[in-house]
Amino acid sequence: MTEKYVVCVKGDDEYELSLKSRSIYRVLPDSLAAERGWIRVIDETGEDYLYPRSRFKAVDLTEEAEQALFAADGIGRDALVTERP
Repeated sequence: MTEKYVVCVKGDDEYELSLKSRSIYRVLPDSLAAERGWIRVIDETGEDYLYPRSRFKAVDLTEEAEQALFAADGIGRDALVTERP
C-alpha cells in the first residue's frame, strides 16, 4: 500500500470515538495487514488501529493540503511512521 491518506466512506458515526464518514485519515504502512484486507490508520483517538480496507478510499492531497494536515496535528513531516512489523 502506498497511499498516505484515505477518506472514510463507511464510518460508525453512532460512536464518538469511531471512524467518521467523510473524514481524512493518515495511513501507517503495514504490509501484513494489507495482505489480509486491512488498513492501519490513525483515528480520532490519535492512536493507530486496523480497520477493514473496504471502509476507505485513497485520496491524493496537494503539498499545501498535506502541510496543513501536519500543522493541525502539531507534528512535523519527519514524524511519518515507517513500516510496521
